[in-house]
Amino acid sequence: MKPSTHRPTKAVINLQAIQENIKQFKKHVAKETEIWAVVKANAYGHGADSVSESIDTLVSGFCVSNLDEAIELRSHGVIKPILILSGIVPEDIHIAVNLRLIVTVPSLDWFKLVAQHLEDVEVEHFNFHIKVDSGMGRIGVTTIAEANAIIALADEIGANFNGIFTHFATADEPSQDKFLDQKEQFDTIVAGLTRRPTYVHSSNSAAGIWHKETVQDIERLGDVMYGLNPSGRVLEMPYKITQALSLISELTHVKEIAAGDSVGYGAEFVADKPTLIGTVPIGYADGWTRNMKGFDVLVNGKRSPIVGRVSMDQITIALDKRYPIGTKVTLIGCDGDEEITVDDVAAYRGTINYEVVCLLSDRVKRSYHDVSET
Repeated sequence: MKPSTHRPTKAVINLQAIQENIKQFKKHVAKETEIWAVVKANAYGHGADSVSESIDTLVSGFCVSNLDEAIELRSHGVIKPILILSGIVPEDIHIAVNLRLIVTVPSLDWFKLVAQHLEDVEVEHFNFHIKVDSGMGRIGVTTIAEANAIIALADEIGANFNGIFTHFATADEPSQDKFLDQKEQFDTIVAGLTRRPTYVHSSNSAAGIWHKETVQDIERLGDVMYGLNPSGRVLEMPYKITQALSLISELTHVKEIAAGDSVGYGAEFVADKPTLIGTVPIGYADGWTRNMKGFDVLVNGKRSPIVGRVSMDQITIALDKRYPIGTKVTLIGCDGDEEITVDDVAAYRGTINYEVVCLLSDRVKRSYHDVSET
């Protein structure tokens, strides 16, 4: 889907904020470790190509979810290491190796399948990290024996074992019991390897923030890089971060309805008095989900409630006075003394800030600035 460039709805990305968030994290950790930026899911909705280009000098590598995301980065000139965090289709191993990508080995069975598809592969450039399932329950090895069997097979076929990692399930929660259990299991498997690889890593944003003593050779920096607290509002950030994304649009229609008139599908909103209604071109097809009915947006520094159901392409809001067509509407960000944060939206939806930004669809144009737009 192409961005709707002729529509006033856009996500404004402050690249300078992302850069500064990386620098602040480095100061927080205060140790020598490589930062690998997690730019999966279109850089958490911020735009993978532009974000990667803007932070290239600040990081040592990048992490993505799948092969296609890695191909996109390479096609846009990223030459630094790229780790694909999930297992790829075994038959596609030649693509990953030819592009000098680092693949994740999630199991011995998967690796055996890959070994059957190496006829057109320059195996000397086949680099991989073993994923350990220390308690997340998705993918990864669970025993020392399986990890060492993968290493043995790699030696047999000539592939390069240069990393091992895990992912914590509860690093952003107050209780440390599960976190410590996972850490112990991961450390035990690493200690039992026939040899240590170049990279041992377990820290996502949350672990790096609240368990910085566990940061090893690589920090996989994701949510916090974009100025978002990985715990939402559960744990307080130990240092300052700046939210990088704003979501803005404009009024495209303004009218007054009479008492008793309805607005939107299902006629759920019925005015109890003469009401000024503004229409804004954003809807659930853009990632502004239907459950945002009743939430506020900002117009002229004031809060205006969303009335009626959120449609696929438009929302309607109640205005305090008649504004001209083209008046700015802020859905996420600052306007005057008022602010709506990603966490505000997440709390209203009953979800997490990750989901809010990742749901912004491709038809929402991304606009990039080095300073915050007001």
